Amino acid sequence: MRPIPHARRPLFGAAALLLVLTGCGAQLGEGTDTPVPAGANTALHDALPEPVRQAGVLRFAGDSHPPYRTVAADGSITGIDKDFQDALGQLLGVRTETIVVDSLPGALQGMLSNRYDAFNGPVKVTAEREKQFDTITWMTTRTSYVVPSNAPVPIPATDALCGKRVAVVTASVVEEQLRQLSAFCERAGRGAVQSIGLADTNATLLAAQSGRAEAAGMTQAAAIDVTAQQQGVYTYVTQTEEQGATADKLALYTSKASGLGPVLHQAFGELFNSGRYQEIMRKWGLDGVTVPRPEFNAGTPS
Repeated sequence: MRPIPHARRPLFGAAALLLVLTGCGAQLGEGTDTPVPAGANTALHDALPEPVRQAGVLRFAGDSHPPYRTVAADGSITGIDKDFQDALGQLLGVRTETIVVDSLPGALQGMLSNRYDAFNGPVKVTAEREKQFDTITWMTTRTSYVVPSNAPVPIPATDALCGKRVAVVTASVVEEQLRQLSAFCERAGRGAVQSIGLADTNATLLAAQSGRAEAAGMTQAAAIDVTAQQQGVYTYVTQTEEQGATADKLALYTSKASGLGPVLHQAFGELFNSGRYQEIMRKWGLDGVTVPRPEFNAGTPS
């Protein structure tokens, strides 16, 4: 039985949003049933909400957040998210579109207002957010802090950030972890950490490089990518459990009202079973933050 259809609104114009199309399988016709594209899972394709299945496209919101999404000058996107979108699109028999947004709140609100179908994070799973969204956990990570190698004051460990300024993406999991580090610093009598909230990872790195902040907070996966891509320019330190760090569950988000959550959960399960999930994570050097299986709404007590 197919889920109840939900209304879909047209995409914003190009002047407001950057639209990047990534082809995954044959394009489906609008308004009529068409054969399932070759290579797609027929059962999963047929289980898609009717408007998604008929339009033949999944619309993903995505902010600039390497290595999850790197937006080139020509508008093309590469990264973990792109690889997973391609794999999901092929499996479901639909194309995928990435619409670049400037913040996590923008992505979340856009899904609630039906401008986007999904957002692949990195977003921490929480019971509060799961009141409005279905989540599929597909990785875990800790919080790290990237520091310019030529910083006037060395940061050999995270406790050296006590009393200093750290730039983070507003409303991100890192912002929450930084509050835990700041509390640790205050308990140790070393001064709170000043949080500087910015729109995206690039902005936080610029803040650290310009001296506006002593470090840029981000997920460990992002810190690994930044320091590998710009060797010698940055180093990073990782928050410890003593400092309030947790191994956070990061997930794909989709509005509960869309009916997509259960289908995307099953699709991720197929990627795990086929080994495609492990291939993508290994490609990006993220073997250490994989999960054994995708979890559905892991933040809500059962």
